Amino acid sequence: MADQQLSPYEFLGGEVVLRKLVKRFYDYMEILPDSREIRRMHAESLKQSEEKLFMFLSGWLGGPNLYWEAYGHPMLRMRHLPFAIGVQQRDQWMLCMRRALEDCVEDGPFRERLLEAFGKTADHMINQPPEA
Repeated sequence: MADQQLSPYEFLGGEVVLRKLVKRFYDYMEILPDSREIRRMHAESLKQSEEKLFMFLSGWLGGPNLYWEAYGHPMLRMRHLPFAIGVQQRDQWMLCMRRALEDCVEDGPFRERLLEAFGKTADHMINQPPEA
């Protein structure tokens, strides 16, 4: 980051860019053939998922803690336990996020740090054993 005084949320561009990133992420989930499986895990309308991800990422990136204020602790892994998430589902999620980051985050080193952080979080969501 060019200015170490900025939070990742601010460096990203705040609410406007974060909403754009989340919208683009779900756009990719809708259109990419390689993301069909994770798309089926979501409701027909992605609007609620989109808003919750925006709220979560706002706080996760150092901006307003919107998710905490509305729903309490995110308990991310627990909230994802009802879904069978393996390496394939993680990779599909990461494909959509990688594409969205490429579209919305111009600063390459910052984009790579975000991608790495998202990857660690996505790894943590895996709740299925590896396929043999």
